[in-house]
Amino acid sequence: MTPTAQTAKPARGPSDRRPEPRVRVRFRAPFALRCGALLIDYILLALILTFSIMVARLMGGGARMAGGSAQKAGIVITLVVALLDLGVLAGLTGKTVGKWTTGLRIERMHGGPPGIPRALLRHFVGYPLSLLPLGLGFLIVTVMPTGRSLHDFIAGTVVVRENAAPVVAPARRPRPQGAQM
Repeated sequence: MTPTAQTAKPARGPSDRRPEPRVRVRFRAPFALRCGALLIDYILLALILTFSIMVARLMGGGARMAGGSAQKAGIVITLVVALLDLGVLAGLTGKTVGKWTTGLRIERMHGGPPGIPRALLRHFVGYPLSLLPLGLGFLIVTVMPTGRSLHDFIAGTVVVRENAAPVVAPARRPRPQGAQM
């Protein structure tokens, strides 16, 4: 055999083919749905805090009077609910209450739930940093092709739609022979 001669590769039959790797398609979350989910989460926290302030006022006053302990308890309960919703629930399932109601999920860049430390970093460090430059950290999601905002870059996460099916164009119907445009 000469050095320039090429060896023929054996022909592969249909049973010799390797299965194609499955590619999981993730559909990025629209900006409006992300805003809606964030709004739902913060309305939940604001309702708890507002309810505690109302109870404090009904008990006889403000922070210096008898209702002060009810108001402090409401603040503590609000902080605990915020930690549970934005940290623990988001870390274990990838969903906050707002993301659950809007059909969104937080994932790591390579899939899977983010984990509690990453969710805490995303919500309690990334959100304030996204808000600081006039909210531009939230708005970059509209121009980024990956659909990630500043807090997503900080935590290494992405927000995707939960059960988005691929959009299929409807089949074109043939026009009747005598139809005019």
